[in-house]
Amino acid sequence: MATITSIYKGDLRTEMTHDQSGTTILADAPVDNHGKGQAFSPTDLVAAALGGCMLTIMGIAANRHGFDITGTRVETSKVMTSDPRRIGEIAIDFHFPHDYDDKTRRIIELAARGCPVARSLSPEVLQTLRFHYGK
Repeated sequence: MATITSIYKGDLRTEMTHDQSGTTILADAPVDNHGKGQAFSPTDLVAAALGGCMLTIMGIAANRHGFDITGTRVETSKVMTSDPRRIGEIAIDFHFPHDYDDKTRRIIELAARGCPVARSLSPEVLQTLRFHYGK
């Protein structure tokens, strides 16, 4: 089980440390919510976690099935809603450096949709995924 220690640093900034590795991430409140926006916001980290998780699960599937997704780039955007303030949508564009046959594309797309972060988000958070194959 991963353990993260978070410390409120003041001025709407939080420092989070992954205890096992010592890696530290800063998070700030976004400008549209009383912050300075000088680092990822907590909701940015949720969106980034979704894209990173999907890439990881696709990488596992690629290894298992004998193809490569090295160099795949992900562009992630999130849309906030209000009343209550929450993430309304996370849109992710996957840009693969290679084209793949239909079977491989199905493996990739099923892997992305099956990542643990995707399955953990509320069904109210729209997950819009777009897959772009080849250069």
